[in-house]
Amino acid sequence: MIANADALLKPLTIKGLTIRNRVMSTSHAPGYGRDGKPQERYQLYHAEKAKGGIGLTMFGGSSSVAPDSPAAPWNQISVADDSVIPYFREFSDRVHAHGGKLMIQLTHMGRRTKWDTEHWLPTLSPSPRREPASRTIPKEMEEEDIARVVKSFAEAARRCREGGLDGCEVSAAHGHLIDQFWSPSVNQRTDKYGGSLENRMRFGIEVLEAMRAAAGDDYVIGIRMSGDEMIADGLSHEECLTIATEYAKRGLVDFLNVLGGQARDHIAHAISLPNMSFPVAPFLFLPSAIKREVDVPVFHAQRVTDLATAARAVAEGHVDMVAMTRAHIADPHLVKKLSEGRADDIRQCVGAGYCIDRIYVGGDALCIQNAATGREATMPHEIRKADVRRRVVVIGAGPGGLEAARVCAERGHAVVVFEKSGQAGGQIGLAAKAGWREAMSGIPRWLVAQVTKLGVDLRLNTEATQAAVLAETPDVVIVATGGTPSRGHAKGAAQHAVTTAEVLSGAVEPTGSVLLYDEMGQHNASSVAELLAKRGCLVEVATHDRMVAEEVGTTNQPIHLRELYKLGVVMTPNMELIEIYPEGNRFVAALRNTMTDAEEERVVDRIVVDHGTLPVDALYHGLKGASVNRGQTDQEAMLRGEPQPFDLSKGYALYRIGDAVAGRNIHAAIYDALRLCKDI
Repeated sequence: MIANADALLKPLTIKGLTIRNRVMSTSHAPGYGRDGKPQERYQLYHAEKAKGGIGLTMFGGSSSVAPDSPAAPWNQISVADDSVIPYFREFSDRVHAHGGKLMIQLTHMGRRTKWDTEHWLPTLSPSPRREPASRTIPKEMEEEDIARVVKSFAEAARRCREGGLDGCEVSAAHGHLIDQFWSPSVNQRTDKYGGSLENRMRFGIEVLEAMRAAAGDDYVIGIRMSGDEMIADGLSHEECLTIATEYAKRGLVDFLNVLGGQARDHIAHAISLPNMSFPVAPFLFLPSAIKREVDVPVFHAQRVTDLATAARAVAEGHVDMVAMTRAHIADPHLVKKLSEGRADDIRQCVGAGYCIDRIYVGGDALCIQNAATGREATMPHEIRKADVRRRVVVIGAGPGGLEAARVCAERGHAVVVFEKSGQAGGQIGLAAKAGWREAMSGIPRWLVAQVTKLGVDLRLNTEATQAAVLAETPDVVIVATGGTPSRGHAKGAAQHAVTTAEVLSGAVEPTGSVLLYDEMGQHNASSVAELLAKRGCLVEVATHDRMVAEEVGTTNQPIHLRELYKLGVVMTPNMELIEIYPEGNRFVAALRNTMTDAEEERVVDRIVVDHGTLPVDALYHGLKGASVNRGQTDQEAMLRGEPQPFDLSKGYALYRIGDAVAGRNIHAAIYDALRLCKDI
């Protein structure tokens, strides 16, 4: 067991509510709400964490208390009327059945939302200052607005109690309405709600007093706040400390959930939701400082990805409870595994940010490496044994192939994996070589450890041939051979371009001036541009998109852009690479502006391209003819969650997954593997 595990597993009591351990998941917005309610999918997602041993799970990150804080964006929860109460009761019963406690986060978003959605009401704020993230100019709140919103918070707190929730948390972080009143970066009022810090605290005090009156003094109410907004015109650490101590001293809050940063624009957002470029627990010093000054429990969440860090934070007295939100998305059973002495079986979060990045483009939260998260109604976190033991051959030890091997071995099948290289992990091995994305290597590291533990015959440095596969007399063959980098369609690219994969692998080491053409808008090109610039190359990134890294999400894209600017990389959007040809010992790249059709040329030492991948499928086609299913997956059966309907007494069934089908991403490969293999 890890050091200080006892401190982490010790119960915590807050105002008569006993939480079984010091591990929690903070309120967040997974995009699972439906019609403004936490229905089955939302409930099962949190119930799985309770089943996995978590002490406290919070839901509804930014659940709305009023119509002018719309719930529609990000498929959120509305607590603005009593119709939500039955859903809360059902939700509470699910989580309580597994011994966990359940709370919600309540908020009014103020200016940090959209006006042109749901009810089409103007956004509100203490002052009419535009917010960069949501791009709204809010209405300056009148005293009548303030009174109405205070009443809305109170009614929402009552609904939480009537719904059987164990408590609620008020959001005063990430630039929501309460901290809009606190922060001098927003609040320019000259009445009793503006000016001095004492006046700026007034609105939050009125909200909490009204919630106390509505829910009762014995109901657990806390607040999530920043310990330092980390922006020049925002709240300082000293001001945040004053707010925390004043609210605690008044008895308004039963706990403080403290984070670092703010979220008013893209880079602030990325800092407040730190990705793998940040160290573990980068802002732990902020709740630690506040804990020394208050007599209520202090919680903290920000890139606490491993239990050793979490345990140290509690054991050393920095916090009373530590949140491992993204870590639970990666593995909702991590507390159970810790308490059972199986810490090595925990699928650790690598900080890819895939989960939250999907939310901010209107998608649902999905884990890059755990395809069951958010799909608990159809995908298992624990794999059940099959009725009949089969012999399964997997070709390729990338993330899809390793997941297929893991799931099949958990089912009890005999599994052989062929991998022609000397290292498992596929393209992740290349991605991990690119600067701050090294943590990606944790994905195949866990998968290899699991398949080894399960007795899978993992054959590295062994290329699969048709004869070698058939010699295993398989019942099932799964082709997970991945993709090969495409050089694209530009004239001369096949002869004169090199790919980002070749740069990362070390097969090509560009020097001098480099034009990097990015057709994908993903991490690859930006990561390679950073790498080359750090090696001393003069780099220009050209892309067909409106901006560099257009497909990269909110927590990652600003970090890429920050690094590219720092390194002096030239970024040229709206360009199509149409031709490459040599000129002496250099190369000419012909580019066409996608908006004007004007053509330009660059004379450089090397041209690097990223056009994604094309399937490595020769072996698949060689095996297809003799298979009982001609290599086809019965999609309807798979989507119904039923076994594939092919008669294995007549031969082997052949399937292919991941990039061996079409170039997609890590999650797609792992999901392909799980939903196919869970029924083999």
